[in-house]
Amino acid sequence: MANTPDPAVGTPLRVAFALMLAVLAIAPFAVYPVFPMKVMCFALFACAFNLLLGFGGLMSFGHAMFFGTAGYVCAHATKAWGLQPEFALLLGIAAAVLLGGAVGMIAIRRQGIYFAMITLALSQMVYFFYLQAPFTFGEDGIQNVPRGRLFGLIDLSNIMAMYFVVFAIFVAGFLVIYRVIHSPFGQVLKTIRENEMRAISLGYDVNRYKLLAFLLSAALAGVAGSIKALVFGLASLTDVHFSMSGEVVLMTLLGGLGTIFGPVVGALIIVGMENYFARLGSWVTVAQGGMFIICVLAFRRGVIGEISHYLKKPL
Repeated sequence: MANTPDPAVGTPLRVAFALMLAVLAIAPFAVYPVFPMKVMCFALFACAFNLLLGFGGLMSFGHAMFFGTAGYVCAHATKAWGLQPEFALLLGIAAAVLLGGAVGMIAIRRQGIYFAMITLALSQMVYFFYLQAPFTFGEDGIQNVPRGRLFGLIDLSNIMAMYFVVFAIFVAGFLVIYRVIHSPFGQVLKTIRENEMRAISLGYDVNRYKLLAFLLSAALAGVAGSIKALVFGLASLTDVHFSMSGEVVLMTLLGGLGTIFGPVVGALIIVGMENYFARLGSWVTVAQGGMFIICVLAFRRGVIGEISHYLKKPL
């Protein structure tokens, strides 16, 4: 007899998704809209990273290169070439995918720490390229990036219009990741993560699956980087620096590695700390480090991971 899905399994996911949508829908009326927009940008970035590490088992220490590259390309296309935001976004994503393909072809045949070190080294090369490239304006970055009019109709200089465009893009990206995780492709990724040799013995082309996951993760990181450049009107070296790669790792681990909603919660915590503890200056980094230590010692599965374990339902 065919297996039928248990409705109780999907109920917590539906409740969590509805709660997330409700919070994000009312957020711009409760706080300054730029803050939740920043949270959504970094949440999508963290979800993209989680797809690679949490479900593919590939630790990248250089994911900021895709995030920052897309931001630079999108900002340059908008400001220097005068492109409409939808075309600038597509160019940013395409740049992230092309870079992801080049990096993936080099790194994907390595495993564990060797894969991580290759991504870190290539990320540093990309960082120094943007530091020297004339179109990035070095440490000043590309400033005063115009938001333009989406499809020639939606004026993104209106902060509420910009908010709900970011909201729609974030939800679309989140649903894409959810669908990938629960597709046959996602199941193969999990098999590779758990036992790569067994996946090979079953006849799967492991390197091809890893490369596809890497490209998809780079593309989604590119989406996040592009919309961040439009939201803040800025593309800077901070977005391609190693610290940004470390920050997205922290968001993912703090929220819950291998969970669906974990990266969103992790991004909310980290961005919230940076926003509301800004008066502490460099001590914010110390506070983040302390929180990470507490997470490792007290709830190693992360916030959502612990909740999911307690409920015995995947979140």
